[in-house]
Amino acid sequence: MNFIDELRWRGMLHDIMPGTEEELNKGMVSGYIGFDPTADSLHVGHLTQIMTLIHFQKAGHKPFALVGGATGMVGDPSGKSAERNLLAEDTLQKNVQALESQLKKFLDFDCGTNSAEMVNNYDWFKNFNFLDFIRDVGKHITVNYMMAKDSVKKRLEGETGLSFTEFSYQLIQGYDFYWLWQNKNCKVQMGGSDQWGNIVTGTELVRRIGKGTAFAITTQLIKKADGNKFGKTEGGAIWLDAAKTSPFRFYQFWLNTTDDDAKNWIKIFSLKSQEEIETIEKEHNEAPHLRLLQKALANEITVRTHSEAALEKALNTSNFLFGNGPIEFLTQLTKEEIFEIFEGIQQYTFGKEKLSLGINLVDLLAENTHVFPSKGEAKKMLQGGGVSINKLKINDVNGMVNSSDLINESFIIVQKGKKNYFLLIAE
Repeated sequence: MNFIDELRWRGMLHDIMPGTEEELNKGMVSGYIGFDPTADSLHVGHLTQIMTLIHFQKAGHKPFALVGGATGMVGDPSGKSAERNLLAEDTLQKNVQALESQLKKFLDFDCGTNSAEMVNNYDWFKNFNFLDFIRDVGKHITVNYMMAKDSVKKRLEGETGLSFTEFSYQLIQGYDFYWLWQNKNCKVQMGGSDQWGNIVTGTELVRRIGKGTAFAITTQLIKKADGNKFGKTEGGAIWLDAAKTSPFRFYQFWLNTTDDDAKNWIKIFSLKSQEEIETIEKEHNEAPHLRLLQKALANEITVRTHSEAALEKALNTSNFLFGNGPIEFLTQLTKEEIFEIFEGIQQYTFGKEKLSLGINLVDLLAENTHVFPSKGEAKKMLQGGGVSINKLKINDVNGMVNSSDLINESFIIVQKGKKNYFLLIAE
């Protein structure tokens, strides 16, 4: 497998420094990508770079994942319109540990000579004092060189300006590259296209301090076909941590992509071969309503990020909400998982004590909760067969609901029509 050819056909390659491809063709090369610990989880926006490292390793090269315990204290101005809030050191270290744990799910850390390695730039910066840094590193890069970078120019042209802290970021990232080149024989740095300026600062430090040669590769920044930012939804970022974004929501994010996005994203976020993807795309085009591209993408990326068991639960949840899945499925879930499933769905609470004697169904739906605005409308919908309680269709306006109808001793699921769900919570 040729790494650069792989990036090209997948539509991932953006820029490549002259000589990089020739260097990679000589044999195993070490390369790295940095991840700043600005949160205690990576999100789907990081997946492009994670996939880049996966392809790099599959091509026989040695990947380094750098977690920026030091650079996270500074903040990268690239692509930002305003300065980030700086995190407390204990928060930063907690984030570093979380990111290291997540990255180990994706890369092989035990496969011989090209096993992945994790590094933290705090390890080489913690004893590097300011005077030594500006003397040993700063003198090699001119202010004119740093000012010419797009990430700097755009911020200087804006209203917020650029602090010295963020201005220094490219020097710190550049030194990362130099340190890894010197100590880990790391010859290639990779990143998103907005990182080009920071990466080539590193190649300059390798040339000027180490009298050596280093290389740069950047990937396309992923956008939706409609131009909107990838990975953002009305509910916020889609995280890789199951506690922040459930596997069900994660799965649904990929399943609900448009056909145009799915055709691009399956190349970027899947490890399927070109032939496999072309076959799925052909089958998808013959029956678009089956959403074969979206399902193939969602299945694979959910398993890689979470697990087979997590995918199965996401599929069962989808089948319950949008298909004919049995109500028994919910009894296998925790209360938190049930709340997660019904996030964004209308919820009503009512007194649990009323269930001991039983509540008339019409009263429950129109008085104790507001599934229906009036008893008359509730009766009409019930008589017409348009109401289901816990997946069971009810048409008896004199029907009663009692404690035995509660799921996990807390919930009643109401369906009005085919797709309108309501979660009733007994407290």
